[in-house]
Amino acid sequence: MSDTAQPIDPGEELIQRLAVRVREARKARGLPRRVLSEMSGVSPRYLAQLEAGEGNISVILLQRVAQALDLRVEMLLAERPPLNRDVERVASLFSNASLDVQQQVRSLLSPQSPAMLRAGRICLIGLRGAGKSTLGKLAGAALDLPFVELNKEIEAESDMPLAEVMALYGQEGYREMEAEALERVSATHDRMILAVAGGIVAEPTTYARLLQRFHTVWIHTSPAEYMQRVRAQGDVRPMEGNPAAMTQLKNLLDTRTPLYERADAQINTSNRPVKTSLNDLLGVIQKRHFLDAADG
Repeated sequence: MSDTAQPIDPGEELIQRLAVRVREARKARGLPRRVLSEMSGVSPRYLAQLEAGEGNISVILLQRVAQALDLRVEMLLAERPPLNRDVERVASLFSNASLDVQQQVRSLLSPQSPAMLRAGRICLIGLRGAGKSTLGKLAGAALDLPFVELNKEIEAESDMPLAEVMALYGQEGYREMEAEALERVSATHDRMILAVAGGIVAEPTTYARLLQRFHTVWIHTSPAEYMQRVRAQGDVRPMEGNPAAMTQLKNLLDTRTPLYERADAQINTSNRPVKTSLNDLLGVIQKRHFLDAADG
């Protein structure tokens, strides 16, 4: 006869694991087998066989035993050891908590290294017309990352166009929805490219969270190109009936530049083909290790 060890029967392994789980769970709760029998409706003899690894219990009866032990039935069958009751309770509370609370918990439990918190997530900031959406979409495709525009996230959540959001809720309401949308995408995506509205930097709390959770790249161009690109998108409002629009744009840019300069990197798209600007962005991402978990 061969001395070669026989492979473990998966079915037998499952029965033995189940025996250990039921026995340990019953003892941890201080339940005599007789009491567990009364609570579950499963005979003491059947329970004894189950705990000895000699019983082939039905799914229905196993469900009764799990309920009596205050466990989910899958916890008795899982390959990994079941969580203790405190951990199970915390996991249940977390799964039913709001996105904001979940994010706070993640922040408390996550590594405190800023690089680890931001790893894999990139956000493009800057005024409208700089090229954030164009470059974000192309970079996402090149790097196989999801690309999300925060304003579109707000539209999807509110089920109305952005113009209606602004008209109905005003600037203050929009900023609240913007902050909530940032929380959602931060909680949903570990790796992504995000484009945000130019004014997000003027909201200190929201901008601080953005800088904490994303590697940021300021996409910018000249005032003339900002205006030209916005008009090319079909929006004539910046110039129509407002001869001082260019002066206002320059003043806005002057005000926000110190805020934009807090970004980790910058890309100047002025008088540069889209492909060149895309290569600039991809180069910055690679050089600064924005997609690595251990970047500096």
